[in-house]
Amino acid sequence: MDYRDRYPLVLKNLSTFIDLFLAIGGLAVLILIFTNVVLRGAAGFDLAWSLEITAFLLLWLTFMGCAAATARGAHMRVTEIVDNLFSPKFKHLLEIAINLFITLLLISLIYHGYNISLHTWAQKTTVLYWPVGFLYAALPVGILFTLIFHLYNFYLDIRHGAGPVCVKNTGTRDWEDYE
Repeated sequence: MDYRDRYPLVLKNLSTFIDLFLAIGGLAVLILIFTNVVLRGAAGFDLAWSLEITAFLLLWLTFMGCAAATARGAHMRVTEIVDNLFSPKFKHLLEIAINLFITLLLISLIYHGYNISLHTWAQKTTVLYWPVGFLYAALPVGILFTLIFHLYNFYLDIRHGAGPVCVKNTGTRDWEDYE
């Protein structure tokens, strides 16, 4: 279920910015890798700096993609066992417990990612001499955006009384049923 149409303007803009970053970054990775392959094959050399930029972009795209997937509610779930064995009330309580656990996990990732980034900031990459901490900063930044989207999605689920595993009396599970 896509949560973005229920976001306030600031979260919609943040989601749009992240989507734009993902599109431009993905295109940049594609162009850099293609150019490097062509140069290596045709001219016999490659652009060493392009490998570092590609590594940086891929890491940043990974964690920003996590935030984009959270905004869309697109992270995979397997609910067959819960759907078939438990009552809707228990499923709702389980959903709350899972969301609280995910929140704690995201906070832990931000904390440890920040420490890793901080401790490696003085190190420099071999070609571009960029701080290695900037590479590792992708984790706390991307997970911070993920946490922001997750908390608001959790709020929407609580406010509407509808989580992805909650069932309405009709037996259907569809977000639009709760509007």
